[in-house]
This record gives sequence, structure tokens and C-alpha cells, in this order.
Amino acid sequence: MPVISEPHAFNEGELYIDLQSIFGRTLYLKCEGFNFAGSIKLKAAIEMVETAERDGLLTPDSILIESSSGNLGVALSMIAASKGYRFLCVTDSRCNLSTRLLMEALGSDVHVIADMDANAGFLGARIDYVRSLCDSDNRYVWLSQYTNPGNWRAHYRKTAPEIARQFPRLDALFVGAGTTGTLMGCARYFRQWHRPVRIIAVDTVGSVAFGGEPGRRMIPGLGMSMRPPLLDESFVDELIRVEEADTIRACHRLARHGFLFGGSTGTVVSGAMGWLAQHGADGLTAVAIAPDLGERYLDTIYQTTWLQDLYGDDILDSEEVSARSRGAAGPASRTPSRRRKP
Repeated sequence: MPVISEPHAFNEGELYIDLQSIFGRTLYLKCEGFNFAGSIKLKAAIEMVETAERDGLLTPDSILIESSSGNLGVALSMIAASKGYRFLCVTDSRCNLSTRLLMEALGSDVHVIADMDANAGFLGARIDYVRSLCDSDNRYVWLSQYTNPGNWRAHYRKTAPEIARQFPRLDALFVGAGTTGTLMGCARYFRQWHRPVRIIAVDTVGSVAFGGEPGRRMIPGLGMSMRPPLLDESFVDELIRVEEADTIRACHRLARHGFLFGGSTGTVVSGAMGWLAQHGADGLTAVAIAPDLGERYLDTIYQTTWLQDLYGDDILDSEEVSARSRGAAGPASRTPSRRRKP
């Protein structure tokens, strides 16, 4: 029986779901939502905070500040409450209400950006606001999840080794792309592993993380309105882009079987199932990472009025994940070049 004194000391990393009975294809879904922050972002948050402490950047007078669409903000709120820091999360209007309330319940301040930057969207506006506060008061300490190597290092040290221990014959790994911290940490680890592992990034349509035209994105989590500074495409074998409608259908299909997951998980599962269908992947050992659970999406992805207002009345009519989730053969996807590091 684990006994802890700090909330970040508990993080269940060994739970997987075989999705064969739900989708008809074997895919092992690594569940990262079973900790007190409720998502995979706890790993990056604690790595970045503890590095800042070791480097002397954080003092008792410091005010942590970060731009987040939700999950990292919750993780930092929990850690700040545990360690006695003040924390300000700068988010935007797409952040789920339940997530904002959760951060406030943990004692954090939340600033919501309502207007997009003309070129860089909500993310650019959030970062501009963070920078302005840091310039005005040296008590603010910005961890900068978008550029902080602790973001990917957490997954190089923890997430990827957890997968490797359970699946020593791993063939393919599907990872959602946001800041690309999880993607880069896992990809770097498996590049050095004893056997080749295909690293497949899953992004949402409308994101410009890997290039392309920006588009409307209403589900927080995956996707970026700029190229992620942490991204090195030489570590990525393939890219899949998933329509938000397919994200929603995957989430609801999982929920009908008793598994309530968040939007990022629905995106990764939809993209992975499309890829496995196209590649006839019988006998392939494939793992996908589920970043969070679904309770924080009850007023969005699982709320009928919200769905119908944004996606139309027939959004849930299809029982199958639709063909608009495009894999390597689809027009909206591409395969980044794979260059071996020296």
C-alpha cells in the first residue's frame, strides 16, 4: 500500500487497456490520468519545477507563471499548493470551465485571454501576456513548457522506460503532439533502444505544429498555432492529422464501453486506429498514450448542446471513426524525413 505525503509522489504508470474489444484491432492504450493532477502533464510539471529549484530560479517569494490550455495548469496548481508557491495560469477561452475551477480550488490565479493574436492565435496572445508580466515584476518565474527541455526529459526518463518495460517487442508508438514534450522524450528514448520502433505523431486538423494552414480548433490539448520549439522532426517517422469530429466520435465510442477519456486521447486513438486499418497491422505490437481522463470534458465533448452548436446535429450518428482521420496515405498527412543522429 503506497503512503505519500506529497500529491505528486503518486503517479500510476503501469495501466494499459487493450482496445481490441472496442475497435476490433489490438492497441494498448497507456493510461496517464491516474494521479492527483489527472494527466500526463504531472511528469513534465514536476521535472520543470524541481529543475528550477535546483538551479536557484525559484525562491519563497517567486510567483510561478505558465501559459496552459488546461492540464499543465492543473499539475502546476497542485505542485504549487504542495510546495507553498503562488501560481498564475494564463489560459484562453477554450479552456474547460471545470479545469479553470479546479485550478482556482487549488489556490491558483487564472487569467483568461479572450482575444487571439492576429498571427499566432490564442497561444501567441497568452505568451505575450506572460512576457509582459515577467518584464514588469522579477518575482514571476516562467517555466516555459514550449522551450523547457525538462518537458521532454520527463518522458525520456519516465514515460518511455515504463512502456519499454511492459512491451520489450514494441513495434509502433502513437503520441499526441502539443508542445511535443511527450513525443520528443519518447522518440529520443526509443531511438537508442535495442530494436527499431516506429514513432507516429498524432496532431489535430487546424494545428500548424508540422506546417500547413491554421484552422478552427475547439478542443484543448493537442495542436499548436505555431511550430513547437521542442520539435525535431528527424525523430518522427510519420504524422497523422485527425479531424475534431473524429476525436469526438472516438471519445464517445470509448465512453459507451465504460472508458471516459479526454479529447487528446480521442484524437490519438482515432489516428492510431486509422493507421492500423490502413497498414494491416496484424501481429504488430502497438501502444498509444492516453494523456488524460474525461471528467474535465463533461461540459464540452460530452455535452450534447455544445457538440451540436459547433459540429452539427449528426456529429454522433456514425458508430465508426470516420475516414476523415487521415494516415500516411491521406492528403493531409506527411511523413517527416528520418535522419539518424550522429
